[in-house]
Amino acid sequence: MKAMIFAAGRGERMRPLTDTCPKPLLKVRGRPLIVWHILNLVRAGITKIVINHAHLGHMLEEALGDGAQFGAQIVYSPEGTALETAGGIAKARHLLGEEPFVAIAGDIYCPHFDFEQVKNTLEDKDMWGNPYPANERDIAWLYLVNNPPQHPEGDFAVNVFSLANEGSPRFTFSGIGVYRPEMFNSVAPGEAAKLVTLMREYAARGQLGGEVYRGDWVDVGTPERLAELNAPLTSGKSTQ
Repeated sequence: MKAMIFAAGRGERMRPLTDTCPKPLLKVRGRPLIVWHILNLVRAGITKIVINHAHLGHMLEEALGDGAQFGAQIVYSPEGTALETAGGIAKARHLLGEEPFVAIAGDIYCPHFDFEQVKNTLEDKDMWGNPYPANERDIAWLYLVNNPPQHPEGDFAVNVFSLANEGSPRFTFSGIGVYRPEMFNSVAPGEAAKLVTLMREYAARGQLGGEVYRGDWVDVGTPERLAELNAPLTSGKSTQ
């Protein structure tokens, strides 16, 4: 399995920090956000990683190189102008191959996420070895989290392992998902497109699966949240 890490966003809400540093290179507890992901992927045996970039992308390439320092093989998908998440995947499809891949937002902090669990989420066959019809199998598998204060309404309702646009209980998309490449057939390379639009289309068709992740997770979207993560620990509980 290959992985893609989204790193092309401008990070407007993180300014002025992101005026001179790509958001995924901002450090939490001494380590860049994106490096947490790379190390966790490698630990799970997922070593082939695609990273898209736009704003200050050269800094990402200089800091991460070809990934050898982490035991990974990193290739880059540069975007002159950020193409949004689905657009970024469409542009990088030739690098991702034809098998399901995992994609991760570069600006989240989830130090204990075990990427071993993503490898078999989109099986093509049932327990008896029979292939699922193409119109019945999940096109993607999303990891959801409890709704954070800044997003109390959530994104999707969960019914067993099926996600829906309406209903309850509702949870928030974590920024981690596994996708079949054909999900992006409608997006032309170089076209800007949002991933959530495709997610909602497939949720309406009953082809979006997922589960709730209960581990540590933070959307590092503002300087205040970054500062909170880097504040001295007082509870005696480590987030590493």
